[in-house]
Amino acid sequence: MSILKKLAGETLSYGFSTILGRSLNFLLVFVHTWAFLPAELGINVKLYGYMAIANIVYTYGMETAYFRFAKEAPQKYYNLILSAIIVTSGLFTLILFLFSDPLMAQLGYAGKGVFLKWLALILAIDAITAIPFARLRLEQKIKKFVLAKIISILINVSLNLIFLVGLKPLHDGVWGVSWPHFLRDLYDPSIGAGYIFMANLIANASLFYWLGTEFRAYRWEWDWKEFKSLWIYSYPIMFMSLAAMFNVMFDRLLLEEYLPEGFYPGQTSQDALGIYGNCYKLSVFMSLAIQAFKYSAEPFFLGKKNNANNKENLALVTHWFVIVCTLLWVGVSSNLFWIQQLFLKKAIYWEGIGVVPILLLANLFLGIYYTQSVWFKQTNKTYMGTIITLVGLAVTILGNIYWIPTFGYMACAWAFLLSSVIMTLMCYVGGQIFDPTPYRWKEALIYIGMGALAIYSGNYLGQIPIPMFFTQNAGLLVILAFLLGKEFQWKGWKPQIKNR
Repeated sequence: MSILKKLAGETLSYGFSTILGRSLNFLLVFVHTWAFLPAELGINVKLYGYMAIANIVYTYGMETAYFRFAKEAPQKYYNLILSAIIVTSGLFTLILFLFSDPLMAQLGYAGKGVFLKWLALILAIDAITAIPFARLRLEQKIKKFVLAKIISILINVSLNLIFLVGLKPLHDGVWGVSWPHFLRDLYDPSIGAGYIFMANLIANASLFYWLGTEFRAYRWEWDWKEFKSLWIYSYPIMFMSLAAMFNVMFDRLLLEEYLPEGFYPGQTSQDALGIYGNCYKLSVFMSLAIQAFKYSAEPFFLGKKNNANNKENLALVTHWFVIVCTLLWVGVSSNLFWIQQLFLKKAIYWEGIGVVPILLLANLFLGIYYTQSVWFKQTNKTYMGTIITLVGLAVTILGNIYWIPTFGYMACAWAFLLSSVIMTLMCYVGGQIFDPTPYRWKEALIYIGMGALAIYSGNYLGQIPIPMFFTQNAGLLVILAFLLGKEFQWKGWKPQIKNR
């Protein structure tokens, strides 16, 4: 089996679990909004927002460090890294336990400290299980990885349905008052939306069972000298991930702050934020593809050196990554008329749909950056990733501050695109200096340019009174795919893997 087929198959497998998880969690939104008023769900929105940042701190780049160092002594570094994560996760969780009540009071939720304790346990489990999951990826045990993820997701969804669709209405008398008291008393109204955290905690705890073999293979091991090497390698990745997280979040914070009053007639800055935020969600199609690809490519190219994961094949895989993501970009952008009606039920959101192609392209470049980032992870120059990401964050912030008063939420999309392009260029230049790789960047620019032309021309075809299928540019998507395929026939090129 060729490397392309292998990585494509693994990406589809990882993508299945990722897409299924996102889809089921998206469906839970309907359950949560049916069961609780917006004010009751505020605590969940706020705490899960902080959880995304805390997750990065809990793992502090050790997952990537495992891929980098495990090739030298797999069991040794598995034991050492998992030991480190267990110790630090226990320490972080203890701190959150001790200060849960004052922290929650500071956030405006006095008396809800138990929720932060549950969240701290969720974070600890996520961090501790991240290393066994990384081991499964490195050993290419995809079936077990996907199965454990899916079962955990299904448990979470099932418990949400039991707590919120079964027990809560039963307690409230929605299903009648003839039920036994002990059944109605199973639901505690004082917990309320906290049942969402409880379901998440129980589902996460089940991972210890599904990953039992990996935990039984673990033995406590500690070496301060080796840990110092791991820390020097991984902490820049932590800061890089934090900067990347802020890079994604800052545009929404700045939009509400810098949008002039009355910029959009009849709408407040909160209305504009809601329109942009919901349209932003449509760029998830590209994000899911990139995440699934990272699951398969990262352990492969950071693992033990062999004839398959050389620089030529990294360039080849990146080349095909650009092709697939370009097709995805054009495919989604070409059919936004259908997508917006499916996911954005209220027409007021449609006026912001123009940000979607820009955000998709920004994520495409971000994906290219991730594929190129192998060089600083392989050469132990992870600090370069932090520098590049901080530059990208600065571009995002300055671009939003300067452009939002003039262009509104379109400025957020363009600033993100500019940031992603600059990060990609910096990563490419740095890679060619420290660890040259023969990327086919000219072809990549041609494909992206063809995609842009297809999307741009489709806006004019949309004004022609012909069937909707063609007015939404679906025909141009087919043409683009045909031209990309013909390019290889014209050159007589076949995707064969080079071995040394």
